[in-house]
Amino acid sequence: MQNYRDKSKLLFSIVIPSRNEAGNLANTLNRAIQVLDKAAVPFEIIVVDDYSNDNTVEVLSRIAEHDRRVNLVKNIYAPGYGCAVRRGLEVFKGNLAAILMADSSDEPEDLIKYYDKIAEGYDCVFGTRFSKQSRIVHYPWHKLILNRLGNLFIQVIFCLPYNDTTNAFKCYSRRTIECISPLISGSFNLTVEMPLKAIIRGHKWCVVPVNWYGRKKGVSKWGIKEIGAGYLSTIFCLWMEKLSSRADRPERAL
Repeated sequence: MQNYRDKSKLLFSIVIPSRNEAGNLANTLNRAIQVLDKAAVPFEIIVVDDYSNDNTVEVLSRIAEHDRRVNLVKNIYAPGYGCAVRRGLEVFKGNLAAILMADSSDEPEDLIKYYDKIAEGYDCVFGTRFSKQSRIVHYPWHKLILNRLGNLFIQVIFCLPYNDTTNAFKCYSRRTIECISPLISGSFNLTVEMPLKAIIRGHKWCVVPVNWYGRKKGVSKWGIKEIGAGYLSTIFCLWMEKLSSRADRPERAL
C-alpha cells in the first residue's frame, strides 16, 4: 500500500450522476463543498447529467459560475446510473474518486473518512450503512428487505465480511479504477461490479460506517426491476472470475 504523507497533493474527485435531481442537487453540492473546504481537502466535483429533462443543468450552471471546482459533464452513453458513473470516471483528474448520490442521501462528512483511508494507503474504501455506528433514516421497508437478501447472497457466494456491497457510496484510488476498467454495467449493477472486481483482483480495501437518509424531494431512479438480470449476470460473471483467479494461483489452495 502506498502511504500519502502529504495529503495536500492528493486531489479528491467526487463523481455525482444526476438525472432530474434539480430539487436536491444544490443542497448536495453545497454541503459537499462546505465539508471538503473545512477539511482543507483539494477537490473537484464532476456532475454527470444523465439526460435530465428538468432544470438540473440550470441549477448546476449557477453553482459552477461561482466555483470552478464544480464541472458539468454530459452522459454520452445510454441513459442509466452505471453509464453516467462510467462517463464521470473517464474524465476525473484526481488521485482518488468517490461516487456520491445526487439526492442528498449520503452524508458529505463521510467523504473525509474515505479520503483519509486512501491517504493511509488503501486502494478502496467501502461504506456500510449496516453497522452499529451507522445511521439510516427513512429507508423504504421493501427496499430494505431486498437489500439485505441481495447483500447476504453476495456475502455467501464471495465469502465476504462486507455486508453492503450494493451501496453506491464508495471510493477508489486512480490505479484501482484503471485496473478494474473497462467497466460494463449500465445501471445500478455497477455498484457491485466495481467493488467485487477490486476485491477479486487483489486491491487493498477497508470498510467504514456511513450514514444514509431517505430523499426529501424527487423520485428514486432505482426500481425492483433493477435486481433482475443485470445484477445476476454481473454477479455470475464476477463469481466466475473469482474461480478462475483461484485456478491461476493453485499455490494458495495448499
